[in-house]
Amino acid sequence: MIQSWRLDDGRQSLVLASQKDRLAEVVYWGPRLPDDEDLTTLYRAYAIDVTGGMLDANPELSLCPEATRTFPGQPGLILRAKDGTPLLPKFCLSEAQTDTDSLILTYEDAANGLIYMASFSINGQTHMIEAQATLEASEPVHLHWLSAPVFPAPQMSDEMIDVAGRWCGEFQLNRTPWSAGIRYRENRTGRTGHEHFPGLIVPCRGATNGQGHAYAFHYGWSGGHRMVAEELPDGRRQIQFGHAARVEGAPQTRFQTAPLYAMFSDDGINGCAVAFQRHLRDQIVQFPDPDRPRPVHFNCWEAVYFDHKLPQLKDIATRVAALGAERFVLDDGWFGGRDDDTRALSDWEVDPRKYPNGLKPLIDHVHDLGMTFGIWFEPEMINPDSDIYRAHPDWAFGGEDQILGRNQKALNMALPEVRAFLLDRMSKVLRDNPIDYIKWDHNRVLPMPDAAQTRGSYMLIDQLRQDFPHVEIESCASGGGRIDFGILKRTHRVWLSDSNDALERLRMQHNAAIFLPLAVTGSHVGPRKCHTSGRVLDIRFRAWIAAQRHMGFEMDPRELTDEEAGVLTEVTTWWKANRDWMYRADILRLDSADPAVIAEQQLAEGGDRFVVFAGKADTSAQIAPRPLRLTRLTPDAKYRVELINRGDAVGLSRGDPALKSGPLVLSGAYLMSHGLTLPWSFPETMWVIEGTLL
Repeated sequence: MIQSWRLDDGRQSLVLASQKDRLAEVVYWGPRLPDDEDLTTLYRAYAIDVTGGMLDANPELSLCPEATRTFPGQPGLILRAKDGTPLLPKFCLSEAQTDTDSLILTYEDAANGLIYMASFSINGQTHMIEAQATLEASEPVHLHWLSAPVFPAPQMSDEMIDVAGRWCGEFQLNRTPWSAGIRYRENRTGRTGHEHFPGLIVPCRGATNGQGHAYAFHYGWSGGHRMVAEELPDGRRQIQFGHAARVEGAPQTRFQTAPLYAMFSDDGINGCAVAFQRHLRDQIVQFPDPDRPRPVHFNCWEAVYFDHKLPQLKDIATRVAALGAERFVLDDGWFGGRDDDTRALSDWEVDPRKYPNGLKPLIDHVHDLGMTFGIWFEPEMINPDSDIYRAHPDWAFGGEDQILGRNQKALNMALPEVRAFLLDRMSKVLRDNPIDYIKWDHNRVLPMPDAAQTRGSYMLIDQLRQDFPHVEIESCASGGGRIDFGILKRTHRVWLSDSNDALERLRMQHNAAIFLPLAVTGSHVGPRKCHTSGRVLDIRFRAWIAAQRHMGFEMDPRELTDEEAGVLTEVTTWWKANRDWMYRADILRLDSADPAVIAEQQLAEGGDRFVVFAGKADTSAQIAPRPLRLTRLTPDAKYRVELINRGDAVGLSRGDPALKSGPLVLSGAYLMSHGLTLPWSFPETMWVIEGTLL
């Protein structure tokens, strides 16, 4: 007997089927099928042939491939009994719960006392599929590996794209050809990681940013993950995502993966990006006040570091308010005896040497300037040179002789007493002061991966948010070391990178837009000479790069010349005037004909306006700029396009291209087929073009 189920939205269909009550497999995932498609026939048509050297039938590439089915690839579940005996489950269907946009399949292995559940939901507005696996046992068992429900990868794909990185170099895209065997990535650092962002894009042959079929995945978990992209000997391909292997230290009776977010796009990688951006912004992140415009940030870290002096901080606050800042964030150095990064982490009390009257004088000054106030914490960490460590060395996570990271250890977040202590200390600071924002940092990897550590951190954030619902939280982990949909269920902004180098940011922001919308992506105008790269960049380039995302400043404003302050004020004023529609805009990566140009188009909800940011990252191979084609416009509509910073043109731009002279009216067909002819420019500069539907 063949059983089948399907989930649909306006773009795609997902069909699962099985026979003889075995674990189901995804037998179709792609463009939407007709409502009257015969799924039994589809299941039969999906089956592949057998030939010499093979079994007499092909083992299912099921939602959780089973070793007991002679499956030739990586199984979806590896576990042992409490005494260490390997368990090889054989699941049979016991229940199927269906709804218009969700499906839960429950399977049982009575002999081993196991229940496996695979749940799916599909969002008709964002086109996002969420899939999650749960395992329950009648007796405690040791889990080595549990994959979220397994998806097939398309046969018409020649490569996969995953995401690597490093500190100050996050969101680097890797392209790996498909071949027999495994593309295996595992992050065992205990946090999401700069090195292995839990995402994967599988473009079909010929797909680009703006056209073609593409599939994409993201695993929404903050504690380290494992990804398997495997081509079997018979040619079939599977995608597995789950927690990093062997991160459950104790036997348990229930295990659950994080949600695996998956989608199919029929208009290139941008279709995947828009689905991720909208789903994260509208379905996952929960802003305390969704109607409040995103405020322009100022973070004092690169202005003063640990050298907190009230008169200087007040002066800096006055200056950044005049530039347009709306939120002042006091970074590391306000607590304990914190004069450098070797001491006082976990001593979360205001330093009376630096703030003899507490934080109130600074906060009052910030409020008088019309700005709100935020503060930095690194709750999950502890310095050995701290009062709390001396009182509770047993609270530290990992061995006594572990390698320190930034002179610190991690606290054991699985301990209730640790969470209670942190909640008490942080709550006192928030109760005693009118604070509406926390920059929540996590500056070292863990000495060992442990899922209980992540769950404990989630519990602390959840409780703090429940007690202080008006407070927004930014996820920072040495920059982009903890960015994922799991942490963003609990926070409201991410610090993409500790690099404020605008050139590096241009590339990072371009790639991160596959997963992240403007609303949550912090981007700051850094110092004239970048503190992490040493590169000196013009204020115009730095300001426009920050204006691509949630804008802020992170430099000493006392270094600005009058001209630089004028440019920064002008760009900030532009961002404020446009942030409301840009908040809901889709960020579309443009397929640039010139590899030196990294460009994007932010298209307003409804399509009535857009802005193009065309960044020059390097010297072009050819003399004149190649036309830049836009995307997702209405072909027979007319658009008014204007280069709003044409005054930035340099003397070597000696010609008179039309955009340089004033606004133009052009059809969507022309803009998408031929594209915009931009003026010549130096590397490390940005052109900004506004478009309005007429």
